[in-house]
Amino acid sequence: MAAKTIISRPIYGTLSPQPGKHHLFIADAEGALAIVDMAKMAPPGFFGGAEIVFIPGLDGKHVAALEALKPAQFHLAPSFASLLPRLKQTLGNAHMGLRLYLAGTEGLIGQAMQVALEAGIDHTSMQTEHRGSLARRMQCVHCKGITENVTTQPATCSHCGLLLLVRDHYSRRLAAFQGVCINAEDRSEIPPTEEAFP
Repeated sequence: MAAKTIISRPIYGTLSPQPGKHHLFIADAEGALAIVDMAKMAPPGFFGGAEIVFIPGLDGKHVAALEALKPAQFHLAPSFASLLPRLKQTLGNAHMGLRLYLAGTEGLIGQAMQVALEAGIDHTSMQTEHRGSLARRMQCVHCKGITENVTTQPATCSHCGLLLLVRDHYSRRLAAFQGVCINAEDRSEIPPTEEAFP
C-alpha cells in the first residue's frame, strides 16, 4: 500500500554509487538493505573508501550483511544520539568530494540531514532512501518535546503527557512531524487510538 503524499515531506530516492573518494553511509534497521542493494551496482573496491555507521535496533539484524561489504570503517551505534558526536566530527573534518548516503527510517534521515547541512555539506552530495517503518518523529507544539517512533493516531507526548493529533506537516528544520493537542477543549474526550504509521 503506497503512503499518502504529504507536500511538506522530503522526497526520498534510491541509493546509487556516486564518484568520490570518501563515502559515508548512515543507516538504521532496514536501511541496511538499501546499502546492500546499492552494493550490487557499485564498482569493485567501492567500499574500500567507505565508512558505514549503523544503528541495528534491538534485533541486531543486517550487521553481518554490512560487514560482508568490507568497508574501510564500520561502526555500530545503539541510537542516533550516541552517534551524533562522531558524525559531527566526521562531517566537520570532511574534505571536498564526500558522498553521504542516508538510509532507513524517516527520523534517522531527517536528523542526519540536519547535522550534515549544519556542517556545510551540500545537499547535492547526499542521497536518501527510506526503508522500513513509517513511524514518525513527532514534536509537541505545546512543550516542544520530541517523541520518537510514533505509530498511533492520536499519540501521547512522552514529555508533557498531552494527547496529540499527529499532523501531516513535516518540519525539515526539526526533522519531525507536528503534534497538537487533540482534546484541548475537553480533556475527558479521548478518541480511540489507531495504528496509523506502521
